[in-house]
Amino acid sequence: MPELPEVEVIRRELEPLLINKIFDAPVLHIPRTIAHPTPELFAANLAGRAVKNIMRRGKYLLINLDRGILAVHLRMTGNLFYAKDGMPVEDRFLRLSLPFNDGSALHFSDMRRFGRLWLVDDYYQLQSIVLKRVGPDILNDLCCEDFMQLLARKEKSRLKALLLDQGFAAGMGNIYTDECLFRCGIHPDRQVKSLSRDDMEKLFQSIREVLSDGIKYGGTTFRDYRNASGALGDFQSRLAVYGRKNEQCRCGAAIEKTKIAGRGTYYCPRCQK
Repeated sequence: MPELPEVEVIRRELEPLLINKIFDAPVLHIPRTIAHPTPELFAANLAGRAVKNIMRRGKYLLINLDRGILAVHLRMTGNLFYAKDGMPVEDRFLRLSLPFNDGSALHFSDMRRFGRLWLVDDYYQLQSIVLKRVGPDILNDLCCEDFMQLLARKEKSRLKALLLDQGFAAGMGNIYTDECLFRCGIHPDRQVKSLSRDDMEKLFQSIREVLSDGIKYGGTTFRDYRNASGALGDFQSRLAVYGRKNEQCRCGAAIEKTKIAGRGTYYCPRCQK
């Protein structure tokens, strides 16, 4: 699933390309890709609206329009592609096309069909319909003190499960959670109440560093993720533990895999006791 770095890479790539472009009528190949409003209203209401800027909250891409907001969640296998000439790449998983009046277009591809789009009128609707269960953006909305205050309310929680909870703080997924916990030397199954202030500060710093590195190297591509131009990410070549079961950690120990919060979890038993 695309996580915060992948969505941020797409945001940064799309924003300069889409500013002031005006949507033509959408082409909905799979109408249920539209979560709100109805597919018919979505198509009718999006046409003629202009892009003002593009923001992000956790894993949600938020395209601010001159009237309303277009929200996109890629879920597990979604990809947004930009085509200057409007023609989509050959893709049997194409779910919808969003053409602009200058001939260019955005195309949404999704093998698993879990990705969704919303068109809302304002920020009130965005919060009440789209983001009502989404916490603050873990990269942009929190300082270290804010983060520690959130942790203090969840002292009985296990760290891996908590960081995956988008209602706690939005943006982290399985890959970057494992990498962050490794980088600060904290076992993924530790309870929050066992952390010292120094532990929490190291955790917050590692989150910021790993997410920033993920963005810097274009995101992580194992199978499905592509950026808006169709290129692969490169952070997978820099992963320290994720996907590396039985490989040697930098300390010499073998990386182990277990299941925490229902997710495959990679860690070093020596570095993360």
